[in-house]
Amino acid sequence: MSQSYNRGLIEDFGRWREFSAGMWAWIFHKFTGWVLVGYLFTHIAVLSTALTSEAAYTTTIQALESLLVVRILEVGLLAVAVFHILNGLRLLFVDLGVGLEAQDKSFYASLILTGVIVVASVPTFLAGVSI
Repeated sequence: MSQSYNRGLIEDFGRWREFSAGMWAWIFHKFTGWVLVGYLFTHIAVLSTALTSEAAYTTTIQALESLLVVRILEVGLLAVAVFHILNGLRLLFVDLGVGLEAQDKSFYASLILTGVIVVASVPTFLAGVSI
């Protein structure tokens, strides 16, 4: 007779405390990938205004660039893209067998480097915003 294993409740969200760095890297990589896919559709929608007329596209871009919330979302998009790229490079090296014993350190390094790049870029993104 086969034995069963009690895996607990599916709704047990308290297990996130048990996650290792590798699991968090996987979760963040999937999340940032979906955010980038969502942004792609938004980007295409904004660019499609150029099909209407050049004036409509220019008006749309100027209206969006003048909003503080859009600039903050652009900073978030930068953070998502930079982390996704750095974690993707980390995964590439892991798949090639480089740094297998230091995966958690490289994940934390990619988080720190993402933070540094985003913080250094904030003044550039927020320049010229009318509050």
